[in-house]
Amino acid sequence: MTRLLVLNKDEDTVSVVDADGGEVETSVETDFNPHEAVVTPDGSKTYVTCSLGGRVNVIDNGSFEVVDRLEHDHFEFPHGLATRDRADEVWLAATRSSRLYVVDPETDEIRTVFRTHQNLSHMVALTPDESTAYVANIGSDNVTVVDAESHEIETHVEVGERPEGIGVHPDGDHLYVANQDDDTLSVLSTDDHEEVVELPLGTTPIRVVFTPDGEYALVPNRESDDVSVIDTAFERGGEVTPWEIARIPVGVWPGGTVVDAAGETAYVANNKTNDVSVLDLENLEEVDRIDVGVHPDGMVRLPE
Repeated sequence: MTRLLVLNKDEDTVSVVDADGGEVETSVETDFNPHEAVVTPDGSKTYVTCSLGGRVNVIDNGSFEVVDRLEHDHFEFPHGLATRDRADEVWLAATRSSRLYVVDPETDEIRTVFRTHQNLSHMVALTPDESTAYVANIGSDNVTVVDAESHEIETHVEVGERPEGIGVHPDGDHLYVANQDDDTLSVLSTDDHEEVVELPLGTTPIRVVFTPDGEYALVPNRESDDVSVIDTAFERGGEVTPWEIARIPVGVWPGGTVVDAAGETAYVANNKTNDVSVLDLENLEEVDRIDVGVHPDGMVRLPE
């Protein structure tokens, strides 16, 4: 069974969705304004950033109850999350304080806090070997590169305007950054952080999600109500390069996006139609919608 947790920002709930059956199983009440989520390395819990409430809720994935709440003096709009599985860590970016938090998922205690020294640090992504973390800084038009072992800032790399979506290709060679205000995707080499290509996308691209095999990157475009499909190894003019091959219409204001374990189906939360689009990745088309709560955005897929 493919089961999704969908965060409904304007009703302070999480919908537990049976994606195969196309229905909501139950609803979990959260603190104010749930934005983003991540499943712990062992799959037992989900961390949910309640951004306007200044808290992180911890949901037990067996009982679907909030079992803990994390707070900190500088949880100012807690937002982006990532897991560093080999070290059993959860990483969190607090946007308005531009701090990164490293949390122990066994005890739900904060291990480390450090600053990016940039403006509006929003989303976090890790390389497949988990040696490097990347942080998209919306207000600085750049990405912070962090040594994940030492927590030292290595450098800041300029990208497009107001970068938000960020992800590392499964082969570890390229970093993809979605730039909201200039409607582009920056693709950088993870070796030297030089730009490989910049692609035009739809209006206001805000996330980057890869299929498990790395064939496609999916980028929801918030204000053009579609999802860009990037072939990460497209042959063009005798060269292999990332290239947009399709733009799939979905609901209004698409945001959180996940892909099933087989890489055959994607799910996209539509903020203003209060539903989740189901995308067939073989034919690159929307095939269904699942009604959820009010203003769904962040979303995760639970381990099967």
